[in-house]
This record gives sequence, C-alpha cells and structure tokens, in this order.
Amino acid sequence: MLWDTHMHCRFSGDSDADPVDMIKAAQDAGLDGICFTDHLDYDFPSDPPDLFVLDLNAYEQEIPALAKKYEGTFPILHGIEIGVQPHLHEKLHEVVRSHDYDQVICSSHAIDGLDPYYKTFFIGREEHEAYRRYFESILENLDGFSDFDVYGHIDYVVRYGPNTNKFYSYEAYADVLDAILKKLISMGKGIEINTGGFKYGLGHPNPCEDILKHYRSFGGEIITIGSDAHEPKHVAYDFAKVPRILREAGFTHYTIFEKRQPRFLPLPE
Repeated sequence: MLWDTHMHCRFSGDSDADPVDMIKAAQDAGLDGICFTDHLDYDFPSDPPDLFVLDLNAYEQEIPALAKKYEGTFPILHGIEIGVQPHLHEKLHEVVRSHDYDQVICSSHAIDGLDPYYKTFFIGREEHEAYRRYFESILENLDGFSDFDVYGHIDYVVRYGPNTNKFYSYEAYADVLDAILKKLISMGKGIEINTGGFKYGLGHPNPCEDILKHYRSFGGEIITIGSDAHEPKHVAYDFAKVPRILREAGFTHYTIFEKRQPRFLPLPE
C-alpha cells in the first residue's frame, strides 16, 4: 500500500523500459500509484554528451496521456529528476517553471564535471575526500537552486566508491550532512528513501538510515519513497522494508506530490 515516486522508462538515457510495462509491474506489486521521474541532465559527462537530455515535448505528451488512460483505475503522476550543477541553476529554473510536473526531484549526479558512476571521479582522491566533496556540492546547489520538491538519494556517491559503504558512516560527515538536512528543512524541501541502495548491494537505502533519522529529528517531515527502477523487475524494489525503516526513523507517514503540493499518507502497518 505504497507509492513508487522515483522511476524511469525509455525517456531516460539509461533505460529501455516501456512505460506501460512499468505501470503493469507497479500494479502487480500492489502499489497504490506511481510517479514517472525521467532524467534531465544537461552537460553530463557521457558519450554521447546528450545521453540524458530528456525529450521534454514527447515526455509531456506520453506520460499525461497514460495517466488519463488509467484514470480511475491506477493513479499515475508526471515528474522529473533533474541533475543539478551550479552553472545550470538558471537553465533548470526555466525548465521547471515552463512545464507542468507533479514532482521535481533534484539530484546531484555530476560534481566538478564528473559522475561518481564513472571511476574517474575517484582518481587522485581518497575515498573519504571524494565523499565529502560530493556532499559539499549538494550544499553549493542548495545555495543557488530551490525550484524542486525532494532532494534525491543524498548519499548516491557511496554506491560507486572503491569500498562502497564499508567505511562510510553518518558520523564521518555529520557536519556537512547536518548542514544539508537543516538547509533542506529551512527551504521546506523533502528527501526520499531510495531503495536502489539495496539493489546495489549496500544493505541500506540511499540515503542511509542515520540520515533519515537526523532529517526527522531536525523537524523534517517530507519523505517520498522510490525504487529508482529503470526496468520493470525493479519497481517497488524491497519496499517491504520501507515502513519499518521509516517508523524507526520517527515517521508515521510518507509523502507524494500532486501539482507540486505534498500529500501525506499514513504508513501501512
């Protein structure tokens, strides 16, 4: 009895999934609804360089049309995941202002022109230094960009580090992580619990449980749930773990966004 509000289909450069297949997988998983959040990453370090430049017009025709087709039987929301870099703030403001989305996820993918997914991000950097630089970049984005609803997978970087999360802990980065969470709360923004971390073998969601707990302890209330699925078999991935994790973090509810407005739903027992 949950919503998956972070998922991708063939409009994202790293997915070939038919959106109808993603919808059917969500229905089979017993979800209450979904939100498509396909990637828009300008100036991304990939080959080809426009791999994540979303076809906004086609996307805005097909997903709302599917939402209308399934209206009354299965709720489908239309969102976007934007990859933020400091020099893109104004360009992304214009994209968000000029399109009608239910939810906007702001994510840090490229940092200093590099994505941690590619090992070049870690060349010449100790793992601890690389992780810290990633978190610092989030603060830099928050200083200049505010047109979003939820910050995605805050510790995304640990998925790809040389030792992933073996030596990673909240305490090691508490100063910068606390600053991120307090800044988000002051801006009225939420975070997500992204179960992709389980898929990547971390044994924890992104962000980790301690980040979820600190966000809640600082007064944060907006928490969305997403699988980060790029193919049907990963829709609602390990969602059975989510209610317990959120309750232990202090939440009694989770959040979906409709027309950029939060709606709070009770966690299932």
